[in-house]
Amino acid sequence: MGHYTHHIQDFVGKSKGGRLNCLYSMKNTHLSHPEDSILTGDLSVLDWFLSNGKVSAKIDGAPAIVWGTNPATGKFFVGTKSVFNKKLIKINETHSDIDRNHSGNVANILHNCFDCLPNFYGIVQGDFIGFGGDDTFCPNTITYIFDEIITQDIIVAPHTFYATSTGELKDAFVVNDGDVFPTFDDTELCKFVKPDCWQIDEDFDEIVAFARQMSTLCEFITDKQSRQVQQQLNSVIRAGLVIDELTLDALAFANQIDVNLLYLWSLVKSIKDDMLFLMRNNGPKAYINDKQCQGEGYVKSNEFGMFKLVNREVFSHANFNSGLMSTRGVA
Repeated sequence: MGHYTHHIQDFVGKSKGGRLNCLYSMKNTHLSHPEDSILTGDLSVLDWFLSNGKVSAKIDGAPAIVWGTNPATGKFFVGTKSVFNKKLIKINETHSDIDRNHSGNVANILHNCFDCLPNFYGIVQGDFIGFGGDDTFCPNTITYIFDEIITQDIIVAPHTFYATSTGELKDAFVVNDGDVFPTFDDTELCKFVKPDCWQIDEDFDEIVAFARQMSTLCEFITDKQSRQVQQQLNSVIRAGLVIDELTLDALAFANQIDVNLLYLWSLVKSIKDDMLFLMRNNGPKAYINDKQCQGEGYVKSNEFGMFKLVNREVFSHANFNSGLMSTRGVA
């Protein structure tokens, strides 16, 4: 993996005044659906729709695996997302660390990742797909079928690169720069799943302009109200109900908010769904309950942000009801 080490070192070394001098970076937070981001009046997603950027496939693995070089010690480590905890940080630089910090299936997976993941300079998060010896894997909600039997010991889908200006993993943030993200080549022990992704050309200018005009008629809500509305929308999706005009009217009335805002939410969601329909990748075939699907979705990032493109009625509904969602990435 040494062919990109110096590139990453140069990038991380650009820290000035406690901040990275990079193309763009983000806090280490959960990715948002484009439509949810507009509820508080942040319209940057409308520019995001119209700008080119890096597109990657979301792979539905579990648990989340974080690995690389611990900036505080210079040693190789593996862990779950608990390596980023502000308290009760669980960074594993030895097998003994894994035994102390984890148990059960997670510990077994981390022991294998510690032995099989290659060393490199940097911090990367990925999803664990499974152990080799088969062509079919169902780590969470989606079943993946590869074209051939995987001979490597472990299968991991890397997706996010991090940096820190303090030398502590708890202060890590997402690096949103496609030129920096390393190329992961398969090794004898590890199969990396990183499909090539592309979008079929389509002009979104007119519909985005209409959404921008519609936003001038909306009364936006606070962060607290937004979280409540998102929870209610997720409950509707979890129940398998259609989010139609009647549903939006009822949600607006229940929360005493402007119904035009929810109509805007619905319009932005439709733009997202159209963009998702135009996405393609060359990864393994994906199925939910024996029905072929697009996979979990995609992540698109550019100077206006990083958002996920997910069919909420298909994947999110299945994921909410899989019984496995609460275990994803849990130490």
